[in-house]
Amino acid sequence: MQRTPARTFEDLVVWQKGHQFVLSEYHFTDCFPKSETYGLTSQLRRAAVSIPANIAEGFKKKGKADKARFMNIAQGSIEECRYYLILARDLKYGDVVSLQAQLEEASKLLEAYTSAIVESYR
Repeated sequence: MQRTPARTFEDLVVWQKGHQFVLSEYHFTDCFPKSETYGLTSQLRRAAVSIPANIAEGFKKKGKADKARFMNIAQGSIEECRYYLILARDLKYGDVVSLQAQLEEASKLLEAYTSAIVESYR
């Protein structure tokens, strides 16, 4: 089956999944203690937003290396979020299972998207 090329970053399933993770994560961190406002809440939100933001920024880059670099930054932010979710779980700030599943799905899609970018330039 032939896919229609994405016209904007919003057409990318990987961006959609990353954006959905951000929305879920914001809702999750709303319940964190107020003492975490400038700590874990801020760090987790910043890292989460970085995922779809870097996918969006990389979308319009022309060269393979530029595109791949932004996808790599997004993947790094996914890993950062993985740790923050472990920390939130261990601090007993809430159940992170569904967020971890969302993050894993975004990670797999991002790996596939990055591979497709690299392959398309060979």
